[in-house]
Amino acid sequence: MAAERYSFPVDVHHSSPNGMRMNRMLRMSRRDVLLAGMGAAVVSVTAHAAEPPEASAPGVADAAQFLTLSLRLTDRETLSPAIGNALYARIVQAVPERKEQISRLHALLQQKHFESAQALAKAAEQVDPVFRDVIHDIMTGWYRGVAAQKVVVYRSALMFDITKDAVYPKTYATGGPFYWTSKPPEVPLPTGEPGLSPSKFVVEPT
Repeated sequence: MAAERYSFPVDVHHSSPNGMRMNRMLRMSRRDVLLAGMGAAVVSVTAHAAEPPEASAPGVADAAQFLTLSLRLTDRETLSPAIGNALYARIVQAVPERKEQISRLHALLQQKHFESAQALAKAAEQVDPVFRDVIHDIMTGWYRGVAAQKVVVYRSALMFDITKDAVYPKTYATGGPFYWTSKPPEVPLPTGEPGLSPSKFVVEPT
């Protein structure tokens, strides 16, 4: 009985040494890619399952109430809904009580037609002193781009929109070469009166 002989696969038998090494490297690369893909899928599913409820997007009705309040408090006709959603989510995540307080403040806005932000602010503080802090959080979010001591937006913060004809945001140079050598235009001083009682002034690091 003839002894059994081990035969190489045809493609390997007729391949050069370099070709054989290349085949082994390709097989290892395909295996590594497959394992890496499986690992990324597991990490993605695990991270999604572990995501806290607070990180989810705010409800449509809640975000709409926040935007309506913001329009009145800033005396503006338009604001970015995307920025509004981000600010609202951050405010409520940091202070969960704000969700119910913002809803009550919105109800007050619907009960009476307020012609200005100042009128709403004064009436709101008389109804409930906590509304002062709620309004402060909303205004800080829109004008400074900060909510719960975290930067939500920078270039689109309303404080830059107010002075965009005279002062540019830090790290931005929207003028021509050596624009800083020209005298900036005069900015009139505000003539309005505050609508809220003074809030605690917090100096943040820059």
